[in-house]
Amino acid sequence: MKSNRLMMRMNGTILFFLFALLFFIVFIRFLSIQITREAEGRDLLTEAEKKYRKNDIIESSRGTIYDQNNIIIAEDGYSYKLTAILDPTVTFDPHNPLHVKDPKRTATILSKYLDMSKKEIFERLSKENIFQIEFGIAGQGISNQLKRKIEKENLPGIAFIKEPKRNYPNGHFASHLIGFTQNQATKNGTKQIGMLGIEKSLDSVLAGKDGHVNFNSDVWGYLLPNGKKHVTHPRNGNDVYLSIDKKIQLYMEETLDKVEKEYQPKQMFSIVSNPKTGEILAMGQRPTFNENLDGLDHNWNNFIVESSFEPGSTMKAFSLAAAVDSHSFNPNATYQSGKYFVSGYPNPIKDWNNGAGWGTITFLEGVQRSSNVAFANLLQLIGEGRYKEYLDAFHFGKKIGIDLPNEALGKILYDYPIEKITTIFGQGSTVTALQMIQAISAIANDGNMMKPQVISKIVNSSTKAVIKQFEPKVVGTPISKEAARLTREYLATTVSSAKGTGQLFNIPNVQVAGKSGTAQISNPDGGGYLTGRENYLFSFIGMAPADDPEVVVYVGIQQPELPPSEIGSVPVAKLFNPIMENSLKYRKVKSKETPKVQSKMVPSLKGKTVSNARKILMEKGFTPIILGTGDMIIKQSSKKGTKLLPNEKVILTTNDELTIPDMSGWSIRDVSKVASLTNLTLKIKGSGFLTKQSIKANSQLEENDVLKASFEQPTQ
Repeated sequence: MKSNRLMMRMNGTILFFLFALLFFIVFIRFLSIQITREAEGRDLLTEAEKKYRKNDIIESSRGTIYDQNNIIIAEDGYSYKLTAILDPTVTFDPHNPLHVKDPKRTATILSKYLDMSKKEIFERLSKENIFQIEFGIAGQGISNQLKRKIEKENLPGIAFIKEPKRNYPNGHFASHLIGFTQNQATKNGTKQIGMLGIEKSLDSVLAGKDGHVNFNSDVWGYLLPNGKKHVTHPRNGNDVYLSIDKKIQLYMEETLDKVEKEYQPKQMFSIVSNPKTGEILAMGQRPTFNENLDGLDHNWNNFIVESSFEPGSTMKAFSLAAAVDSHSFNPNATYQSGKYFVSGYPNPIKDWNNGAGWGTITFLEGVQRSSNVAFANLLQLIGEGRYKEYLDAFHFGKKIGIDLPNEALGKILYDYPIEKITTIFGQGSTVTALQMIQAISAIANDGNMMKPQVISKIVNSSTKAVIKQFEPKVVGTPISKEAARLTREYLATTVSSAKGTGQLFNIPNVQVAGKSGTAQISNPDGGGYLTGRENYLFSFIGMAPADDPEVVVYVGIQQPELPPSEIGSVPVAKLFNPIMENSLKYRKVKSKETPKVQSKMVPSLKGKTVSNARKILMEKGFTPIILGTGDMIIKQSSKKGTKLLPNEKVILTTNDELTIPDMSGWSIRDVSKVASLTNLTLKIKGSGFLTKQSIKANSQLEENDVLKASFEQPTQ
């Protein structure tokens, strides 16, 4: 019994010291927390702040984008993101499931509403060990209307998350200029980030700063009595007003759609500007996208801003201006067209009709016919060094500094003699579309070159105070006022003259001055250029009215699908003409009426002498073509009473042996007239203008002769 009592005392002593040790440890731990206010490496005050102090985000609004007439182009709104809960543990009542219970049925129904196949949806819904899935781009940007339709299907596990969404009320409307936003997850939720165009370049201007509310709460998250509440109000983004005019932009979009549908080009672009201020009134390209609906996963490129290309003969407008300004251009002086040889280079520079040329012609006719040889000669008259100074003065090879991302530079190749000559007529060197718009403003605006502007002003969305106003800016005077006036006068003749390559761009009741171009395209798979009648960038840059331009339009179409009977200028004219005409009408531009070219009737020439027939036709302004060595006319290509324009060909056959003329540069229509009158069998290769004929010029024709005629597009 004594031993039992001793044992109890020992156990009691052990327990006493054990509890004392535990108490000491707890005391030391408590003391440590009291002193350091930390537990397990975490600040307890911070943890308490997290638990009982709430911080709610107050979302800011992104700024609105307007056109120059205060019409909304882009604004904030909301959409929904579709999700599906797959984890069965969230369901407590089997009769009221909260997860996707039947993936096959759910996939079948959702495929009616989403741009996804039933198979793709089913594969996502059949994933294992995943709590929740989303449906990628197809499940984003869902409208409230579509959300209600899906909800009516009563699909278990299908849920929606409300997200901010940018709305673009005009659909595909200056899409590459305006750009778009995408939602990106942040620690405070979802934020819109600009991904292209103005939305990207002015993201920091348009984006607001979220506010927040801080307050002390109980364990259930409610505000404590007498709890402090601190509110930081959100700062909404600023509004941006563009130089774009919605109505002109809509004219352009409709025309682009129409031409794209008809010709299916690889790409095309169009710009409308005010040359007196530099304002871009409209800007568009194809292919394009609708910011609200589709194509946002594509890596879009703003061709007008981000790409450089060889301009082709549109460059001759600036080369002509340089020649006029330097007093090197005499419109009545003559030169030998066709070919121009560069020292040290075996292959000559050729005019677009395969080097046949038009004989000795004036420099003004060379401009009208878009003669490469004319401009090669002009380079020697201007001087290579001085011409480079003009290129620099027009700011080619320099960024213009527009408020859009990824602006290209372009490059002037001007090291070797051949590069200097090809540059003056638009080959080899590269430019951007905006550089062309900036440079043409000097010709249109009496020598003052205006910086292109796409932004009119930036305004505080809350106070409506103007933060920044964008004023017209003269960035240079590369030519004089008189040189600009004369250049416009000469360029107008490329449209109005019967010899001009720009006749298709003639618009009723307004005089257009401008220059067409057919630029070669570099072969992406190797050296040299692409070949084939469609593998060009066809373009036209023009201004109107020519005497005092109010509007400039620059359009380009790359690799259109052309019918055999059409040349590249046809779709370009279908793009340029309605855009220019509608822009002038909308802006109520009054212009001097273009002198109408009067057509005249062809008289009967049968039975008349060759000399008399030739005289009669020339007096009426026609071009007589005599076939044969006889002295009497027996047939004519146009019947009596047919109306023809000045300088059109009238082909006559005589009463003696028939001969064939040199038809270099002739159209298919005129060559066909010769074949019809002489009973030749005509075999045509290519389209455009004749570059080669199988029967030698001035040869006597035999019965059953076959004429093989090769035609090529003019690389103006």
